Amino acid sequence: MKNSKSNSTNLQCFEKIEISEPAIKNKRFITKIIIFDLNKQKSEFNLFAKYDNLLLYESQPLIQMASVMPLLNYGLFTKKIKLNFRITKADYSLIRDLLEIFSKDILVNKFLRIKNPYIIQQFEIANSIPNWKTFFQTNIVHTGLDVDKMIKEDLNKNSCGLLSSGGKESLLTYGILKEIGAKVHPLYVNESGGHWRTALPAYRKFIEIDPNTERVWTNVDRLYTFMLDHMRIIRKDHRKIWFDTYPIRLSIFPFYVFLLLPIFIKRNIGNILIGSEFDDPRTAPYFKGIKHFFGIYDQSQDFDLRMERWFSKRIKGLRQWSLVRSISGLIVERILTSRYPKLAQLQRSCHSCHFHNKKLLPCGKCSKCQGILLFLLANKVNPKLLGYTKENVALLPNLLVKGNLKLDEDEKNFALFLSKMSPNLKNNKINHIETIHIHRNASDLELIPIHFRLSIINILKKYTKGFSIIKKETWINSPQPKYIKEF
Repeated sequence: MKNSKSNSTNLQCFEKIEISEPAIKNKRFITKIIIFDLNKQKSEFNLFAKYDNLLLYESQPLIQMASVMPLLNYGLFTKKIKLNFRITKADYSLIRDLLEIFSKDILVNKFLRIKNPYIIQQFEIANSIPNWKTFFQTNIVHTGLDVDKMIKEDLNKNSCGLLSSGGKESLLTYGILKEIGAKVHPLYVNESGGHWRTALPAYRKFIEIDPNTERVWTNVDRLYTFMLDHMRIIRKDHRKIWFDTYPIRLSIFPFYVFLLLPIFIKRNIGNILIGSEFDDPRTAPYFKGIKHFFGIYDQSQDFDLRMERWFSKRIKGLRQWSLVRSISGLIVERILTSRYPKLAQLQRSCHSCHFHNKKLLPCGKCSKCQGILLFLLANKVNPKLLGYTKENVALLPNLLVKGNLKLDEDEKNFALFLSKMSPNLKNNKINHIETIHIHRNASDLELIPIHFRLSIINILKKYTKGFSIIKKETWINSPQPKYIKEF
């Protein structure tokens, strides 16, 4: 790749990115991130996190991996990522795999498929697609490669660590796990910016009602802004632009997972749950020959399985899965509001939460709020339960016309049908939205641990209309799987 700025296919912004050995002291760690621009000018950022309790010595390799994860968003823009510490073979393999996946996703979903408002110019990358592999040749170096060694094993298979937030998926997951008798640990990542507002009502309540609740504070959101400030392809006024997506990054959950893993090994937690809901697998995952995940790899079943391969080498017995992967967002909202209304009151799925009379309320206008309002109306739930106003409801039809709603087409259309906003819509091919979806590569029910599986499915069945599978690119009704009956 040439360094000439006139080359419109050149995305390089950094000569090198370095990551120092994390320093752990009591309840916190700090890692120095050093970047060198194309003129070899050096800039530094101190990434750190603070825990509620002391960090164990055994956490060092987990903190190392956590420190690397945010930088994998920028492999597309640098020649080299240098780790100034030793890692194991499994660690290196995972880093390499994630770097390639994220780079492909960012190239496709931040440059090729959309017009990115944060970019100085729209790069003519399409002309170079036949040689797209040249974009993914970032060199990862380290100070040494060690054999794999178990960090922890013999975990409690009934204990569940939940990546918690103010979202409907994590709240529903908590409610169901508690109901079926699992030992649940609500674990929060508190970024230093406004993003924490969405989780604040839920966190404050869980601190009161659940002693297993814990929070980790981090300034990773400031690292992302620091990186943007030093990327020559990003507009200098990027901080002033409001848009319903991030300028570059797509990888968020891997950092959260590794940041929280020290708590898992300390408490012997055997399951890590991310609230990843159903995503229709029928859409082709290739763009001009590049396989991608539409920017949501770290919410996919593929990510869960890749992490479990890493766990098998480093944290034996740890499982990563989603309780809600087989059901649509419409059904998630249905179960949450009808079965666990007190938890639903804590939901804040919004890009711009604001304080009103000392209460954090959703804006009612952003793409997330539009989706939630539509789900509530489709399920005949009063939006007031979640803090929405009559004015928010009245404005919704006009907002939907603008086309900013980010939902799978079938889910959007079916919700519009149920809410009577599109009463004449034919729903014979989209009623699968109310089913439990079975798909080996996208929503495999057998990945739910067997000792939880039947109890979870029995709850989901009460709010859905059977099971469905894909046949000839269409979701069709299916009998309940035998492996559920047999158990």
